[in-house]
Amino acid sequence: MHPPPAEEEPIPISAVQHAVYCLRQAALIHIERLWAENRFTAEGDVLHAVADKGGRRKARGVRRVHALPLGAARLNLTGIADLVEFHPLDGGGEQAFPVEYKRGKPKLHRADEAQLCAQALCLEEMTGQPVPDGALFYAQTKRRVNVPFDADLRALTEAVIAELAQVFASRATPAPMPHRSRCRACSLADLCRPDTVARPVKRWRDQTLARLLDAQ
Repeated sequence: MHPPPAEEEPIPISAVQHAVYCLRQAALIHIERLWAENRFTAEGDVLHAVADKGGRRKARGVRRVHALPLGAARLNLTGIADLVEFHPLDGGGEQAFPVEYKRGKPKLHRADEAQLCAQALCLEEMTGQPVPDGALFYAQTKRRVNVPFDADLRALTEAVIAELAQVFASRATPAPMPHRSRCRACSLADLCRPDTVARPVKRWRDQTLARLLDAQ
């Protein structure tokens, strides 16, 4: 008899955001378990510490659940939503509305939106009801940005999840891409491209040794 196939490692919903930003970054964090703090990650930690306290409450008929565990068997996704609001429907029942807390302000890329859409895909499987939209709350602007889960965003999100599934299955980290402007804000820049740090150090060492030898 052949042993049963190993269970696939679930894909964290947070990896979707990282993969849209940079697939290599997602692999470094979720496959190689590398992480580095900078001011941006520290601010995000503080914001999520407040959002992830958990608990449920109801206001104006809307049920609000913080730190709600999510999962989707079809996509092999798992994670925790910062906040899910359940809005009452006219014909009875509720419609889920995920809210993700972010530091900073809205971005040009769609990483935050795809992460939120992944939460919606989980909620649709869990509740059996459509989730047409959600919101991103940005700490810098202190405003919600409504995010409709249209066909384009859903296609992007599912394509990224498929890419992540391949990375998780192969356990292979993609090679570095050409340097981009967003690399400057990445907390993993030194870990991603250690040669960019090593070269100046080696140059300083060689120059210093040469000066010492000349002085002898």
